[in-house]
Amino acid sequence: IYKKTGIKSRYVAQGDECASDFAFKAAQSLLADRDLSRIGFLLFCTESPDYVLPPSSCILQERLGLPMSCGAFDINLACSAYIYALATAHAYMQGGLAEEVLLLTGDTYTRYIHPDDKSTRTIFGDAATATLLSKNSSKRLDAFILCTDGRGAKGLILEKGGCRRPRMEAPASSLEDPSGEGHNPDYLYMNGPDIFNFTLRVVPDLVHDVAAKAGHALDEIDHFVFHQANVFMLEHLRKKLKISEEKFVYAMEAVGNTVSSTIPIALESCMKEGRFKPGDKILLAGFGVGLSWGGCMLYWN
Repeated sequence: IYKKTGIKSRYVAQGDECASDFAFKAAQSLLADRDLSRIGFLLFCTESPDYVLPPSSCILQERLGLPMSCGAFDINLACSAYIYALATAHAYMQGGLAEEVLLLTGDTYTRYIHPDDKSTRTIFGDAATATLLSKNSSKRLDAFILCTDGRGAKGLILEKGGCRRPRMEAPASSLEDPSGEGHNPDYLYMNGPDIFNFTLRVVPDLVHDVAAKAGHALDEIDHFVFHQANVFMLEHLRKKLKISEEKFVYAMEAVGNTVSSTIPIALESCMKEGRFKPGDKILLAGFGVGLSWGGCMLYWN
C-alpha cells in the first residue's frame, strides 16, 4: 500500500467527532491572543457538514466568539476547495469587504467510505486546518485560475443524502448496489481511472497557465505544492511537467489524502522544515470533486 500511495498512516474521526470540531481546535490554536474584531469573514471548506442546514460556518462563528459583523459561509468543495477559498478571501479583502479572513478546512471522508472498499479506504484521512489571511498578506497571492467540468461529476460522488436521492433508511451493508446497478449509493464512489486521467489531462495545462498569468517561466518557480492525492498520481504529474524532485512537495505520508486540508498541511510541513525562503515563488494547485480544479501563485515572505 505504501509503495502505491505514499501513505504510512492516517487519522480517523471518532464516532462523535465532526469536521467542525477539528476546525474549531485548529482555529483556537491559530487565533490565541489575536484581535477577533478584525476578522470580517469566516470561510469553511467542507463536504462533511454538521447538518444539512444551517451551515457549519455559522456554528463555528458562534463557537469561536467572532463578531456578528463577520460574514460566514461554507464552501462545498473538496480537493480544489483551498484554492477557491483563497481566491474568495483575496477578492473580499482587495474589494474592501474585510481586513482579515479566517479560512478553515475540514473533512471526515472516512465516514463516507464502505469498510470493504480497500482501494479508497487506504487513501483518505480526517483532518482540519486554519489559515488567517490579512489584506497585506493577500497581496502575496496572484494569478488565480479556477475551472469546472461538471461532465465528470459522477466520477467521484456520494449519491445519497441530498434532495435528489434522500437517505430514508439505514445504509445497505453491501459494497455493491443491492439493486445490481453498480456501486452502493450510500457510500463514496470514486472511479479511480477516470479521476487519474482527468488529473493528467487538466493539471499540466493549469500549471503552465498559472505560471504564464503570473509572468514566470516554469523553471523560475521555486516550489510546487499540489493537492496531495497519492504519490502515484503526483509522480506522474511531476514527470509530465518535468519538475525536479527538489521543487516538488510531498506531504501525505503521515496523514493521507485529507481532501480540502492537503495543501495547507503541505504548506505547514514546509514551514516547519524551513523549506521556504523569503521571496520564494510557490505554485499551488488543487483538483478533484466536481470535477473542479484551480491554481494560484504564492510569494513567500
